[in-house]
Parts: sequence; C-alpha cells; structure tokens
Amino acid sequence: MNQTKAAITAVGSYLPDHVLTNKMLEDMVETNDEWITTRTGIKERRILKDEGKGSSYMGIKAAENLIEKANLDPKEIDLVLFATATPDMPVASSAAYTATKIGATNAFSYDLQAACSSFLFGMSTASSYIESGRYRKILLVGADKMSSIIDYTDRATCIIFGDGAGAVLFEPNKDGFGLQDEILRTDGIGREFLKIDAGGSQMPATEETVKNKQHYVFQDGRTVFKFAVSNMADVSEKIMLRNNLKADDVSWLVAHQANKRIIDATSKRMNLDQEKVLMNIQRYGNTTSATLPLLLSDYEKQLKKGDNIIFAAFGGGFSWGSIYLKWAYNTK
Repeated sequence: MNQTKAAITAVGSYLPDHVLTNKMLEDMVETNDEWITTRTGIKERRILKDEGKGSSYMGIKAAENLIEKANLDPKEIDLVLFATATPDMPVASSAAYTATKIGATNAFSYDLQAACSSFLFGMSTASSYIESGRYRKILLVGADKMSSIIDYTDRATCIIFGDGAGAVLFEPNKDGFGLQDEILRTDGIGREFLKIDAGGSQMPATEETVKNKQHYVFQDGRTVFKFAVSNMADVSEKIMLRNNLKADDVSWLVAHQANKRIIDATSKRMNLDQEKVLMNIQRYGNTTSATLPLLLSDYEKQLKKGDNIIFAAFGGGFSWGSIYLKWAYNTK
C-alpha cells in the first residue's frame, strides 16, 4: 500500500482594498520610495481600514474564497487551523470563530502562533493529522492584521508590514504528491530582537505601557536580518541535500516575503534561477502568516501537478524552517 501524504488540493486568498504606497509613507515618516525599495523590495502594502474588523475577518474571506473555488461543502472539513500573530482577541479562538462563520460545523479548531513561521508550522501540523489517518480535510488559514500592532511613526517597522490572508486545504494523497519532508527550528535567543513588550502575562497593559508605545512591534532590524539570511538559506539548502534535489529538480521557491534581499540570499544558496522564485512582496509587503498562502494563490495557475516546491520561512522567537512538497493538481 502506498504511503499516505498530505496534499494541498485548493487555495484561497483575501486582501483589503486600501493600498498604502511608499509615496504615502513619505508623508508619514522620514523615508522615501527609493530607500524602502532598495532595502526591502516593497512598493506598497494593503491595510484593513474597516473599524471593528480583525484578522478573522480576512481569514474568513480567504476561506470562503477557497470554498467557492473548490466547490467544497464546509461541513466536510474536519479541522480548521488559524495561523496568526494578531488574533482578534486574547483567549477567544479566532479559529473557532472562523469555523463557525464559514459553516464548518463538524470541525474542531485552534489557533497556531509562531510569528512569521506560523503558516509553515501549520503545514507540518496539518500534514501530521492527515498522515495519521484521523482526519481527511484540514483547512489551514494564515491571516494577520499587522497594521493593528504597528507604530506608523516608526519608520523601521511601518514600511515593512501589510495586512492579508490566505488559506489552503489539505487532503490525503496516495500517489506520491503532498508534503515530503520538513526541517523546522526554533531558538529562544531571538526573544529580544523581534517582539511586543506589553500586553502579555509578563507585562500586562497599563496606562504607562500604552503611553510608552509598548504594545507595538519592536524589531532590531540588523540582527533579525542577519539571522534570517543565514538560517532560512541553511534549511532550504539542507532540505534539498537531504532529498537529493538539484537546482534543476526544484520547480519553485515559495519563501516568506519579509525582505527581497533575504529571499535573494536563499535562492542564491539553492542555486535557483530567478524565474523559479515566487515573489509578491512588492505589492503586499510582509503579511506575516499570510505570505506563503498568498504566493500560492497569486501563482496558482503556474503551478503544475508534480512540481517540486520548497517552502521557507523565518520569524520572531526565533522560528524558521523549510518544507518540501510535491504539488498535487493542475488548475482548471
């Protein structure tokens, strides 16, 4: 009997309408389009402006897009995983709310948080459930409203992040398609370099923490960049070596969209031609948990059954990893 693997069988996405361009940021902080583009590759990003709408709103929209495209009955979904660094609220699960709103009444659900690696780690989780034979249809959503935790007077962070959501459906496959291998890593040394100081159990919210802007993202950009370049490239190269993949064998690199220079360094280490590197950072910026599924959605029509895809991500904490997956379908 052929081994069961977890294959992606459908994708969906959602992006807010409001576009925040580099030119617009020039009027908000001391920066300019050339500076931002040269250092990050970003030209614009999407922002969810609607009051009272959080990450789950976008995640629900992405899931509904997938359900419509795949002609899927949501009652068939066994599990909903919601990868996010910006849940709607503490305690109450964004995944549970999403499952209810999309009609996945037979699914259980939970949130998964590993900063920018959340979706990548969610792929591993979904794959393990599928391979166990316990569940057959798992919806993995990646959604983040980064604008809710960004200080738009801080040019170090406000130029980088955007809002968005993507979703994929995992199902069993016995024909060799799906997730083949993974290398996932974490290192607590990163705790001080990319974080939000206040709002958690260590430093609950007070009038002083709000006044001091301690509820916004802080990033030591130089340190994070150094760790991201080396670690994301390392695991991407290692997963190729472990699976005897040459550059010609790899169809696509689906890398976390944090910085174009980090993506370029990873593809260079893998010896990949640039046309194999999927990129949309110039339009969306860093959408954290949504970058990987948004790439799959944007390039879905170019992905062919049997394509060898290397996923890679790096996030706060630090967390990072790479996944090797064989694409399971041709887009109709």
